[in-house]
Amino acid sequence: MFISDVLPEQKEKIQQLEFQDFDLQTFYKKLKNGSKKSYIFLTKNPQETFRKLKKDCTIIKAAGGLVESANNNYLFIFRNKKWDLPKGKLEDGENMKETAVREVEEECGIKVLRREEKLCKTYHVYPMGTKMVIKKTNWYKMIVKGEPNLIPQKEEGIEQAVWLDKNHVGPVIKNTFPSIMDVMRAGGIL
Repeated sequence: MFISDVLPEQKEKIQQLEFQDFDLQTFYKKLKNGSKKSYIFLTKNPQETFRKLKKDCTIIKAAGGLVESANNNYLFIFRNKKWDLPKGKLEDGENMKETAVREVEEECGIKVLRREEKLCKTYHVYPMGTKMVIKKTNWYKMIVKGEPNLIPQKEEGIEQAVWLDKNHVGPVIKNTFPSIMDVMRAGGIL
């Protein structure tokens, strides 16, 4: 779903939505699982439209990392039947940068040598009880020393953690979330 003041250039068809009487929870329930369809709110003030959309939602802040090894390989995890990147919720007393590093280290059993610039932020929506949640995730580029062995955090549902070079990310591209594709583009993998 896009909120924009211009129609983005894209190959697939995009359906315009009207904001008046829009209900995010009803919209979400009507979406088909795995739908590849795109929707847009065309508005003169995208920030104001997004603010109105968020007002009835629970906001969860999270952070994660696109981690590169000394061998120019990238860290991916397999969780909930999808390829993903390590990320997690902001804890009390942390800032987003600290959260990103902590989550990468906990979820993959590695030590981050250096956290670099923020690549992008993504949003994703899901139901939690009777409320809709918007998870805002800040993504950072990170570097590790060498190419350490990965230890997937099983208690977080991570089945696998792997290093892949940018020429071998085909399986990830075929089975990941649109927001992860955005992070990969921001990080120069795609």
